[in-house]
Amino acid sequence: MSKRKLSRQQRWRVEKIQAERAARAERQAERETRSLEAGEYGPEQPGRVIAHFGRTLDVRGDTGASLHRCHLRANLEGLVTGDRVVWRRAADDSGVVVARDSRDNVLERPDARGLLKPVAANIDQILIVFAVEPAPFANLIDRYLVAAEATGITPVLVLNKTDLLPEDGGALAHLLERYRSLGYTVVRATTRGDTGLDALHAQLTGRTSVFVGQSGVGKSSLIDRLLPDQALRIGALSEDSRKGTHTTTTARLYALPAGGELIDSPGIREFGLGHLDAAQITDGFVEFRDYLGRCRFRDCRHRDEPGCALQAAIDAGEISAERFASYRRILDEQAGR
Repeated sequence: MSKRKLSRQQRWRVEKIQAERAARAERQAERETRSLEAGEYGPEQPGRVIAHFGRTLDVRGDTGASLHRCHLRANLEGLVTGDRVVWRRAADDSGVVVARDSRDNVLERPDARGLLKPVAANIDQILIVFAVEPAPFANLIDRYLVAAEATGITPVLVLNKTDLLPEDGGALAHLLERYRSLGYTVVRATTRGDTGLDALHAQLTGRTSVFVGQSGVGKSSLIDRLLPDQALRIGALSEDSRKGTHTTTTARLYALPAGGELIDSPGIREFGLGHLDAAQITDGFVEFRDYLGRCRFRDCRHRDEPGCALQAAIDAGEISAERFASYRRILDEQAGR
């Protein structure tokens, strides 16, 4: 569908609005420069973005646990929770962020228009939370894993609400073992009982982590137990649909009592993969990597082609047929089949 052409008057209005915004930004930059030169702010110091609210953000300095509400210099854009920054403190305890340090990595996800939007930065691990209830779907977990692999950030699977598991683990025991055999760390957790979070505490300590997962799996409940001094809003699980509601509106970084940091990100029902091509999705299945490039045909699509190394590995029991079916489903949905 072709884009609707703007009339001359509409183009003039758009250009006028853009010019006004640029002028406001320039005036703001001039005011900030004068304030900085006048010594109204203290010396530069390192900090970490704890939460982001448009042109303002909460920054925690490296010398203390207190937060400072800061605004951005007009020439700074794109900061996210977890960014390491350089900022200067004002007399009223507010501040101004003057620069962003380099990032180790950045977690992005597609917005409603399919454009990648940064969510958080400088993360050690992505904790993919699913639960005994609502029942997890392997294909959804695979989508999260593919998305995590594409970022280069280590994924960890967290099964929540394990108090609802039958004694033998049921079908979930087989599912967990499938991912564990691929080298993924799998952590069991429950907010019921004194020892239900011990393994999760151990996994979080000393690392910066971000929680992702389908709504209703109990991410906020877990964080409330991990951070007892924080008051987080918990969404009730619908008894009829067995699906949760979105509860978190902005990504926020919390310091864990035993060390390490945790970023609570907005809940999403499904992690979009529209920004990944077929090759990136294929590479996101870690057990495929040893076989890629070994097919008879260079342009093998891993369907019915003779000499497909992936198909041969499935026949030999070296690759899970269930995981391969999940992979094919993701590719088919990407192609709009």
